[in-house]
Amino acid sequence: MFPERFSNLPAYAFPRLRALLDQHPAGGPVRHMTIGEPKHPFPSWVGEILQRESAGFGQYPPNEGAPELRQAITDWISRRYGVRLDPETNVMALNGTREGLYNACMALVAEEKAGDKPVILMPNPFYQVYMIGAISVAAQPVFVPATREGGYLPDYASLPPALLNRVSAAYICSPANPQGAVASRAYWQQLIALAEQYDFQIFADECYSEIYRSTPPVGALEVATEMGANPERVVIFHSLSKRSNLPGLRAGFVAGGPDSIARMKQLRAYAGAPMPLPLQRVAQAVWADEAHVQENRRLYGEKYLAADQIFAPINSYIGPEAGFFLWLPVDDGEAAALKAWRETGVRVLPGAYLSKETDQGNPGHGYIRVAMVAPIDEMRPALIDLRNCIYG
Repeated sequence: MFPERFSNLPAYAFPRLRALLDQHPAGGPVRHMTIGEPKHPFPSWVGEILQRESAGFGQYPPNEGAPELRQAITDWISRRYGVRLDPETNVMALNGTREGLYNACMALVAEEKAGDKPVILMPNPFYQVYMIGAISVAAQPVFVPATREGGYLPDYASLPPALLNRVSAAYICSPANPQGAVASRAYWQQLIALAEQYDFQIFADECYSEIYRSTPPVGALEVATEMGANPERVVIFHSLSKRSNLPGLRAGFVAGGPDSIARMKQLRAYAGAPMPLPLQRVAQAVWADEAHVQENRRLYGEKYLAADQIFAPINSYIGPEAGFFLWLPVDDGEAAALKAWRETGVRVLPGAYLSKETDQGNPGHGYIRVAMVAPIDEMRPALIDLRNCIYG
């Protein structure tokens, strides 16, 4: 009666974590450092705009995003990456990027590649929607380790040509969740050249692009434009959840070549749900403002410094280049998470829950992910307790 395509999925990360921890009492005041839900304040004027535009709840919203919102998005892309896009043909508003990351597979991945089932590449660890997108279109997901030895980014160029010939799309997250690694211009150049050679698209998840230490991460579309690559080669995804501390707004966008965006718009027209118009008006204003983003980055800068100081005695510690997660090496992520909970009340996520077991093992097994989203006065003592518990 029901399809088998999702029957072998493991339990999602957070139900697995609850099953691991909740049968044990907390060993101290409960501190949640598992989910990447920003806790810094969002712009104070968001509520004013929402109230002013509330009559828009009485209208069906523009499916691809209001013209003013799409203009605000392309203006931001121009300021941030120096790339000029057409708001009519190159962008579409999203209800958060998860929707777009999934629908990219549905709209853009062909039924076969090189006469065989298509392959979709993804880093391991990975954002789980990448895998679901691949499975949903009957493609073969291939998990490529993103380990310390490779700078926590996947080495897609090392894959055999027979496999690369079947690749239809490759997901890449930069800045990376969970490791905080940033793809350099050279990395993007190599990946884009590989995609040109083997004719596949790059789905660039850049949701953490505005949270960094000092140097803005290079963008995939920026490098593709510099290289003169096929305009359909790169599709980028961005969000206001992390940039602007608005995870509940569910506002993001997808940008790419006109053929790719036209196909995603067509899918949205038949099966999607556009953002309510008042929320589009809020998003339009938020994309146009950088003052709150700079303040947000300042607050995360304080957290980077605190984490670096707290974990300085740990030789294996590598602080994130960007994003707001720590990817801490341990012997066993599940055992470390359970120990931290039972002895300190700090909840962290075992790295294995974000990774896939492959023939090479599970690259997240020896890690825990720690979200630095709480105010620093709460975060600092929690990190100290975690360090003392895990590393002695």
